Amino acid sequence: MDASEEKFFETLAGSTSNAGEHYEVELAKARTNAAAVAKAKTAEPKIIEPDEMDEKWDDGEPEGKLMVDVYQTPDEIVVESAIAGAKPENIDVSATADSITIRGSRKREKTVRDESYLYQECYWGKFTRSIILPQEVDPEAATVTFKNGILTVRLPKVNRKKTKKLQVTME
Repeated sequence: MDASEEKFFETLAGSTSNAGEHYEVELAKARTNAAAVAKAKTAEPKIIEPDEMDEKWDDGEPEGKLMVDVYQTPDEIVVESAIAGAKPENIDVSATADSITIRGSRKREKTVRDESYLYQECYWGKFTRSIILPQEVDPEAATVTFKNGILTVRLPKVNRKKTKKLQVTME
């Protein structure tokens, strides 16, 4: 550590060191995979709030935020969410070339008085989640499955990197 760094730390600590006293500080570095970090920065989906709600879902009732996992394979972007207690007819999934919105509701089958709860962590009622996707997808070829309370949406990627050779003609 040079003199200017030492002076900085002394000022920061509000003290000066006595001559002859030396302190050694070892800094630990977090280990990261630089390629994975760079990929995550460019591929991480951005979460957005829906700007326009369909009339079916916009009745003034508060909505919960649906928790999702979003990952990609070489050919598709996959969105998964655990929606236990929801019925498929109460889930609406809409996708565009660059985003996906999942809306729905789940109702509790039995009524429990508020004072009877020891813990109440599950959300019952309406939920929604909109995600801007990191790459263009083909919503027409998307598939949605709902099995054992897990909603899975598979969105095939559009490969715009392919180049097409164009013929030049004289006019």
